[in-house]
Amino acid sequence: MKSPRHFLTMKDLSAAELAGVLRSAAAMKRQRARTSSALAGKTVALVFQKPSMRTRVAFEVAVLQLGGSVIYLGQDDIQLGQREPIKDVARVLSRYVDAIVARTFAHSDVEEFAHYSAAPVINGLSDLVHPCQALADLLTLQEAFGRLKGVRVAYVGDGNNVLHSLIQGCGMMGVHLTAATPPAYRPDPAIWRSAIQVGKRHGAILRWDADPHRAVQDADVIYTDVWVSMGQEGQRAQRLKAFSRYQVNAALLRHAPRGCRIMHCLPAHRGEEITEQAMESPRSLIFEQAENRLHAQKALLMFLLKGAQ
Repeated sequence: MKSPRHFLTMKDLSAAELAGVLRSAAAMKRQRARTSSALAGKTVALVFQKPSMRTRVAFEVAVLQLGGSVIYLGQDDIQLGQREPIKDVARVLSRYVDAIVARTFAHSDVEEFAHYSAAPVINGLSDLVHPCQALADLLTLQEAFGRLKGVRVAYVGDGNNVLHSLIQGCGMMGVHLTAATPPAYRPDPAIWRSAIQVGKRHGAILRWDADPHRAVQDADVIYTDVWVSMGQEGQRAQRLKAFSRYQVNAALLRHAPRGCRIMHCLPAHRGEEITEQAMESPRSLIFEQAENRLHAQKALLMFLLKGAQ
């Protein structure tokens, strides 16, 4: 039996495959809500340990618009890894459905799920990476600038799962990225080193800087995310203090080029990592970025279920 293609991190696609998925996503967006029968007869299961709006709705609408059907299984439905082992859930569920989107706390859980699954597994978010978000981010950059290679992104905030996938994707596509984080919240060293090596092959320069003002000086885009992610609520006071200099606000934007755009993967905590003014600015690409989750995930499903047969 042929092993399925999984999408657990950006590294599961080659640079050429990633470019192809982005081209397909852009084409699907131009068609807007036009439905098709491309996934007729296919069923996709969403297995979520964590709550979600964008990931869940974008995948459900994507599958429906492609002619397939969706089954949502929340933590109370499966109790992944508690009521029965992950490997048993994976081996049973993958005999029923054609693909599985797993949204987990631990990245090791989605890796174990994929190891035992006979159907493609898509990482809908884990504590280490968020590759579906990075697909939408790259699609948004491609739309805004007409290219990816040479675009300059300044990421300001926490070195989290969103940043990890973003640096992987930017390295593959030749996007320059400066990550401005407090020294204690730098991105994972192994992911960072690997992305730098990939970037060298594709013309991307990846840098870290503790100073957010310096990081945005030549940026085409400033990107931020929440300072306190799900599961980190006990660190809230500590994190708010550590990130106080890293807010995307009018003062930070004065250090950036006049035409610099703003991105945020949402949900946003207005008044913390980003101000209301910055969120609602004409510079913002945030809600285009949110919409692009739908188109990027449609293209990913097509790649895994149709293009990789």
